[in-house]
Amino acid sequence: MPDIAPEFKEKLKNAFEQIQIGQQFTFRRTFTDGDVALFCGVTGDYNPYHIDESFAQETWFGRRIVPGLLTGSLLTHIGGLLGFLATEMHFYYLSPVYVGDTITCIVTIAEKDPIARRIHASATLFNQNNQEVLKANFSGFPSNIRLAN
Repeated sequence: MPDIAPEFKEKLKNAFEQIQIGQQFTFRRTFTDGDVALFCGVTGDYNPYHIDESFAQETWFGRRIVPGLLTGSLLTHIGGLLGFLATEMHFYYLSPVYVGDTITCIVTIAEKDPIARRIHASATLFNQNNQEVLKANFSGFPSNIRLAN
């Protein structure tokens, strides 16, 4: 791996110092048919639970569900604004998300490892009815914060 420029090292240090334990970031969006179609097309996830209305109507869900990783991708919006390079992510799917649901993602900074300059955070995602749909834990490195608190 090539040497890191001193300016970039300073940027990484500053980004790490800016983030505080307990700090929260929130993002909300409504998932559309287009979101599901694009995600399934890009990933090749042609699971009938996501794309086949007739199939989904016969299941315990009663209609198509949003792919779990698409729901989990709300973390990447916040992560992108933090210039966050994830090193691990763990998802716990609690309830289905349907096309048309509005999902709120709240990321909370849980721990900072000053030696490794690594951040540990958790996320809770819930729908418009305040039903928790996903929990996540993740770790990584902030580098270029572009998010106002």
